[in-house]
Amino acid sequence: MMLNIKNQLNWLRDHYDVLGKIFLFIVMIALLLAIFPREGKFRYEYQKGKPWQHDDLIAQVDIAILKPEVEYQNEISEAVKKSGLYFKRDHQVVALQTNNLINSFNKLKGKGSGIITDLVGNQTDPLTHMLDILDSIYSQGVITLTSEIENKPPEFEIFEVDGNQAGKKKISDYFTIQSAGKYINTRLSGTDEYSQALRELLLNSLRQNIVFDAENSKRAIDAMVNEITSTSGMIQSGEKIISRGELVNSDKFQILESYRLDYQSRLGTDFQYPKILLGQFVLIGITIIVFILFMLSFRKDIFIDNRRMLMLLLIILIMVYAAALTMKTNPDILQLLPFCLVPIIVRVFYDTRTAFFVHVITLILTAFLVPSGFEFLFQQLITGLIAIISVAEFRRRSQFFITALAIFITYSLIYTGMLLIQDGSIENINYSIFLIYGGSAALTLFSYPLIFIFEKLFGQVTDVTLMELSDTNSPLLRQLSLNAPGTFQHSMQVANIAEAAIYEIGGNSLLVRAGALYHDIGKMDMPMYFIENQLSEMNPHDELSYEESARIIVSHVIKGIEKAKKHKLPELLIDFIRTHHGTRMAEYFYNRQRIDFPEKKINDSDFRYPGPPPFSKETSVLMMADSVEAASRSLKSHTDKSISTLVESIIDKQIEMKQFVNSDLTLKDITRIKKILKKKLMSIYHVRMEYPSL
Repeated sequence: MMLNIKNQLNWLRDHYDVLGKIFLFIVMIALLLAIFPREGKFRYEYQKGKPWQHDDLIAQVDIAILKPEVEYQNEISEAVKKSGLYFKRDHQVVALQTNNLINSFNKLKGKGSGIITDLVGNQTDPLTHMLDILDSIYSQGVITLTSEIENKPPEFEIFEVDGNQAGKKKISDYFTIQSAGKYINTRLSGTDEYSQALRELLLNSLRQNIVFDAENSKRAIDAMVNEITSTSGMIQSGEKIISRGELVNSDKFQILESYRLDYQSRLGTDFQYPKILLGQFVLIGITIIVFILFMLSFRKDIFIDNRRMLMLLLIILIMVYAAALTMKTNPDILQLLPFCLVPIIVRVFYDTRTAFFVHVITLILTAFLVPSGFEFLFQQLITGLIAIISVAEFRRRSQFFITALAIFITYSLIYTGMLLIQDGSIENINYSIFLIYGGSAALTLFSYPLIFIFEKLFGQVTDVTLMELSDTNSPLLRQLSLNAPGTFQHSMQVANIAEAAIYEIGGNSLLVRAGALYHDIGKMDMPMYFIENQLSEMNPHDELSYEESARIIVSHVIKGIEKAKKHKLPELLIDFIRTHHGTRMAEYFYNRQRIDFPEKKINDSDFRYPGPPPFSKETSVLMMADSVEAASRSLKSHTDKSISTLVESIIDKQIEMKQFVNSDLTLKDITRIKKILKKKLMSIYHVRMEYPSL
């Protein structure tokens, strides 16, 4: 029993990577199924302005013909405009302000004659006169100038609610605060101090007593809107909707849209859903299988890395979910979604082919959710291609803005072209769609922060990051140049040589350059033990045994890895530090030990680098460039022949020691690399090529 459990655990340990991938894809399919709608997919594809390509379509049930969305919304807008606005008369305001006026007047007693003259020359009590003016104003009413009526003409009518009564009145029938103030000035025309004080009291007593009644207004609007139907006519069961070859004009298009929505809603019943779910599972499963086959065939390096696969699947899932959510909440803004984020982000991390295929997979899955799948696929596919091309050689942040502009122009041109095909003119052009396209293009600018987030979450490295790390003024390289100037110069030379070599065979030149600049940072702690940093004839190795010297030399790899992790360098660059000596020997001290102490048994591990050997084109090229650049310094004579012999012997020995068995280099690649290394070394040492003599 215990043995059986142990065998099972061993099997799980040996196959955990495969099991992890299976689990990853199962979760992906399950999440996509949860995202997909419960209703089925209409089986016919059609476009306005094009002939019906299918057999005659006969209605299976009675169908209400829906009004076009624009027409329906226009009717609602008109109803809202025609619906009455309700204002209510507030008697509490009148009572409160009247009391305030009386109290304020009593405080002013004794400051004037106590008698004023009204407009017709009659002398009267001031308080009585003011109350008469205030009553006249509030009886007519002081209206609140809300946003609903602020720009309305004077003859615009509203409903005034006073208790249980309501009646129509024009806006001009009421005072405003300003017009009521003018009325007060005409009724109290005196210029003495007392009359001015009374006018001030009246002005301070003015408040709006005709206030907006939002509740009744909304009720009136809702009543008007509820009277508007979303349908205009019926199609009877058995009636022909459209014939094969018949042009899909505006009327037919609206009937087909009504039929499609009714068809899909009926498919979404609980009785039909298990079958729909099975169909969705089959289609999603096939799509994911195609994705797996592509990655296995063309990008196996990504497929075997679960973190990379998780990142790609997450990008696809997020975009499909965003499309599904938009279709449920507001389908009109589907075009606002920045689908081009997918190919841009993937291209920045990987190659053009992978970016395009991931974009295609995303669009195929999304096309199940959206109407007019062909138009959607065509528009997003072409725009995605333009986006990929624009970031094919990503070196500057400004490229994001160029890409956004290219996306907007492409969207606009495709929309215009499709409109011309469907309507034969641009009279029905919807200018607001260009704002949506502009918004979608602007949202692609978020690719920059998203790229940064994905870098940190999944440990990936982009060309922009590599360029930033290759800056020789970065803290770690600055420290290297100060503590180990010889090593720094060596690293610069290796970077130039390796960059030229990898460019020749087709690889990531930025990655090689960055890796070369950091590959020897482990020498900073003990720089004088490395010959390129020794400024005098004194050599600290003279005081050490060969084993001790070899351990110090070999240790710069481990110290470099530790220092790189401490400074949070990407794992991709740390691989260059690990592999730049592979599993070779510290040959100088190893050979000296064998020569000087032939009788002593040698422990190879004291002289061997920890490895592993290089496992990519880039790390392999760095090993070659590092070895030949260092060895070239020991040549007594730098000639065409000596350099050529040096390069051939060093690289052939590395091949003999099986340092490139894990790399995908070919013999043709190695031959081309040798040629570049020779050329670069000859240019460094100013060697002229020997011309053949006649």
